[in-house]
Amino acid sequence: MCGIVGYVGERDCTDVLLDSLSKLEYRGYDSAGIAVFENGEITVEKAKGELKNLREKVAEHKPMGHCGIGHTRWATHGEPSETNAHPHMSDDGNVVAVHNGIIENYQELKDKLIRNGYEFYSSTDTEVAVKLVDYYYKKYLGTPVDAINHAMVRIRGSYALAIMFKDYPGEIYVARKDSPMILGVENGESYIASDVPAILKYTRNVYYIGNLEMARIRKGEITFYNLDGDEIQKEPKTIEWDAEAAEKAGFEHFMIKEIHEQPKAVRDTLNSVLKDDRIDLSEVGLTDEEIKKISQIYIVACGSAYHVGMAAQYVIEDLTRIPVRVELASEFRYRNPILDPEGLVVIVSQSGETADSLAALREAKQRGIRTLGIVNVVGSSIAREADNVFYTLAGPEISVATTKAYSTQLIASYALAVQFGKVREQITEEKYQELIAELKTLPDKIAKIIEDDKERIQWFAAKQANARDAFFIGRGIDYAISMEGSLKMKEVSYVHTEAYAAGELKHGTISLIEDGTLVIGILTQNHLYEKTVSNMVECKSRGAYLMGLTTYGHYNIEDTADFTVYIPKTDSHFATSLAVIPLQLLGYYVSVAKGLDVDKPRNLAKSVTVE
Repeated sequence: MCGIVGYVGERDCTDVLLDSLSKLEYRGYDSAGIAVFENGEITVEKAKGELKNLREKVAEHKPMGHCGIGHTRWATHGEPSETNAHPHMSDDGNVVAVHNGIIENYQELKDKLIRNGYEFYSSTDTEVAVKLVDYYYKKYLGTPVDAINHAMVRIRGSYALAIMFKDYPGEIYVARKDSPMILGVENGESYIASDVPAILKYTRNVYYIGNLEMARIRKGEITFYNLDGDEIQKEPKTIEWDAEAAEKAGFEHFMIKEIHEQPKAVRDTLNSVLKDDRIDLSEVGLTDEEIKKISQIYIVACGSAYHVGMAAQYVIEDLTRIPVRVELASEFRYRNPILDPEGLVVIVSQSGETADSLAALREAKQRGIRTLGIVNVVGSSIAREADNVFYTLAGPEISVATTKAYSTQLIASYALAVQFGKVREQITEEKYQELIAELKTLPDKIAKIIEDDKERIQWFAAKQANARDAFFIGRGIDYAISMEGSLKMKEVSYVHTEAYAAGELKHGTISLIEDGTLVIGILTQNHLYEKTVSNMVECKSRGAYLMGLTTYGHYNIEDTADFTVYIPKTDSHFATSLAVIPLQLLGYYVSVAKGLDVDKPRNLAKSVTVE
């Protein structure tokens, strides 16, 4: 959730920290702060609210130095306030740190520290970690690595910590367990960050620190340690992302920019596994023999990635005849799931660091079940720990509400379904070629929707800016689309929305329909079209205002709907990729019409790295 940055070098440290934090605000914007070595002391500046508030405060007294850490917060323990903002420090100011994660046993540790004379000024779990490190630093009179080591084995939960010691100027120490952290070195300068966009401007050469590992960062030098304090060696990885991809490039918001980037992202992801008009999963690591043995597929994910799984379930089962179960990652391991030893657990995550999804992956591996990660970030935890990886090529996604990552996860799911169907002889060679040909048309069709419909949708969205409730309905794959459309709307516009399987409306939900209630019907599946129209008519008879989303040719929908959006025809299995685009635009433009901060919706953060 929270964003962490750090820098050691020759530049003005404050400028680097603030610039890097600006690339991580999507991870949290409840407060922000920096700590800088300045004339042998550690100067801390913090401010409640968005990063701009910290910038204004720092302008009055700019800490001058060449080594420092910074943080942008998504609050877990303790309300958003300047007091609870990071960095936090020990009682004597000797240890200063920033943290991403949740310390589950913080109350137990806090009680121990109070008994040893420590006082607490905040209500955060992070302050406990800082003072625990200080406690062991003083108790054993050791090095920072020794102190952090002792603290790590006593902390339960997740953490990425960046720590500075007053006794060690020009050095930053980091420790990690289950929360993301990357480190980079370039031209005698060193960087740390929670996510790649923060340091793309400065370096593409990064190291991934492993679970229960530590590191010491000096100018142009990084040393890694295991939990025993022994030095370990790591090889750097090169980030291929374009630094400009993390900038708005003239768009008003990242969300609309990323909506426009979907054709390229989908094309790049498809082309990564398309060789001579055939799907090649060799880089994913799945052989034909392994595919033939799969008896059950479990798709495990959170949020929009879960909605990808809901759509993929229909496609995979129909094309492969493999049973598919879609699971919420946050529930998966807590219900003691029954897993087929010949099954495949597919973990879908943009960041590759989603805490619940990572825990589900580890649960599956512990049970000996093969795992496949569909992730966007090279070297992320899920990518490193899964047996096989399908990398989506969305590039950096900055807006909290996902768009292009969702679309690339869909195309990855389609590619798996088509290839699995062919290998398992559930589809003919002719059908296989037909499906691949249609997959290749999707990027251009997505681009056409964006170009042709965004102004009409903007007009419609402006009329819905005062809506209090909205219902998204559909059947089959259209129900999966409805779930994502509903989430997009509620995430960025704060309109209460719900998605329902259209046939379930009459089992209670229709009682909520009253005059003017917005109901959005998704109708991309020809064999379900008439049934869903009937459900829309039922809503209209109770006063609903109807929007219809269907394919070209179904023009009689205008007899029922008050407003209609048409999408190009495609194979019914792939309709989600097209139908979701108008719904993304709708959510975006309703938010804009309401004057909201589209990219940073309240109470949300981009990467959910805590449970």
